[in-house]
Amino acid sequence: MSLVSTPTARNDEVTQGISQEEWQIRLKLAAAYQLAALYNWTDHIYTHFSARVPGAQEHFLINAYGLLFSEITASNLVKIDLDGNIISDPSGLGINQAGFVIHSAIHRARPDLQAVLHTHTKDGAAVSAQKDGLLPLSQHALAYYSRITYHEYEGVALDLDEQQRLVNDLGHSNVMILRNHGLLAGGVTIEHAFRELHGLERACNIQVAALAGGRDNVRYAPPAAVEKVKEQSVRFRSGSDEITQKHWAAAIRQLEAGGLTRYRQ
Repeated sequence: MSLVSTPTARNDEVTQGISQEEWQIRLKLAAAYQLAALYNWTDHIYTHFSARVPGAQEHFLINAYGLLFSEITASNLVKIDLDGNIISDPSGLGINQAGFVIHSAIHRARPDLQAVLHTHTKDGAAVSAQKDGLLPLSQHALAYYSRITYHEYEGVALDLDEQQRLVNDLGHSNVMILRNHGLLAGGVTIEHAFRELHGLERACNIQVAALAGGRDNVRYAPPAAVEKVKEQSVRFRSGSDEITQKHWAAAIRQLEAGGLTRYRQ
């Protein structure tokens, strides 16, 4: 199942001037927001997902500040440039400054990443606050263990001078834990970023559950297994693999089966 072939409802008054390519990206990004609501990855009106606008790499789409993730649709996404200038904002709500600081920094520094997803989930934030961060406790965690990066907490991300430190800490990775804050995943497509975030969230769920029995009672994966999974997971990192597309298609089916098709509007 492809989102491209999914019937879409376009409000011509809102979407006038939007190319078909941009509309497809809007559909996918709005679906990612709706899926985050379905999976309970939300933090009320806070946190943010973004995606570049096709054909205009200096522009990206992000949520209007004040809408719940379940209210995000393809047509109410805000389009801004890398300097924070609003290109279009159908809701008139503006954007979250922290969202601009984080996402514009990564979109500017990493042209290879087309989408950036950031969450404040309970378990993600819990792992971000644990001294040793992500631990090699599960198969899910091992997919990220050797490539996760960390950014120290500096307060609410409102200051532009934090941007360079943020991108320096991300480096060449596309998955990062923001200390005392949450999780971040980027991808070469929205589907890729979503799959990366989905697995990372699951790894944090498992870690929090495992540590509930006490740190002394957990068993780390053997070093040889850590290295083996590191090699095995290489083919999933590019985002072009068949599994990424299957993962996304299954997620969209979850939305459709539940009648959660508002993202198409």
